[in-house]
Amino acid sequence: MAEEEPTPAEPTEVAAAPEPATAAAPETYTVKMGTDNGQLKFDPSVLTIKPGDTVKWVMNKIGPHNVIVEGNESLSHKNMLMSAGSSYTSTFDEPGKYSYYCAPHRGAGMVGKINVEAAS
Repeated sequence: MAEEEPTPAEPTEVAAAPEPATAAAPETYTVKMGTDNGQLKFDPSVLTIKPGDTVKWVMNKIGPHNVIVEGNESLSHKNMLMSAGSSYTSTFDEPGKYSYYCAPHRGAGMVGKINVEAAS
């Protein structure tokens, strides 16, 4: 009787571990200071973003305008912008609800909100 040679074991494939989900790159959102038709409003007036995103407020038409984030001096821009196209930026790192306004036009309704959603 002939001896059978042992057959080598078949290599088994190992499933690759799924790659961990990477956080989306931070984004920059633009808010106009004053609407296209000249209203004293922020456009959009409500914005929902993620931690690490930046908001860029851009002077749209005529000023002066500024941005005061209630209870958060580090995100505020007290100096007045005077010319179209000039801008401020703030990066929002902490989840929460942020209310802001233009100091000289708050009474006219130039207010806004930024909702920073917790990272999922």
